[in-house]
Amino acid sequence: MGESFLKPTDPMDAQSPSQTSPARILVVDDEEGMREFLGILLQKEGYQVETAQSGEEALARLGKDRFELVITDLKMPKMSGIEVLNRIKEKDPDVGVVLITAYASTETAVDAMRGGAFDYLAKPFDVEEMKEVVRGAA
Repeated sequence: MGESFLKPTDPMDAQSPSQTSPARILVVDDEEGMREFLGILLQKEGYQVETAQSGEEALARLGKDRFELVITDLKMPKMSGIEVLNRIKEKDPDVGVVLITAYASTETAVDAMRGGAFDYLAKPFDVEEMKEVVRGAA
């Protein structure tokens, strides 16, 4: 029989994966409770979420997989969130990065934004504010 009109014959006619797949988000925090909280919150919003407990683990994941957004804690052992931000932006400037911290200061906020962060949120943050930031960044 004839060619099906339901399947696109030109791969360019097909939807791109970004149009059909939810954004992939990597949550980086040394506190397990925060990783779990953000993971649940963002999965309920329809995102694909993975977590890492350190900057080193996050960079290893980013070396293997593509994420549209990374949400990272600022203060972590060995590698700070600013270092994570800088390393991500060196490799892929298009990845959005949001820093979260319980130790907010003007200086760290300025450093984050100068380093290319999409946003900077102080803990405890408002859940609706986090959702709004993620929608804008992902």
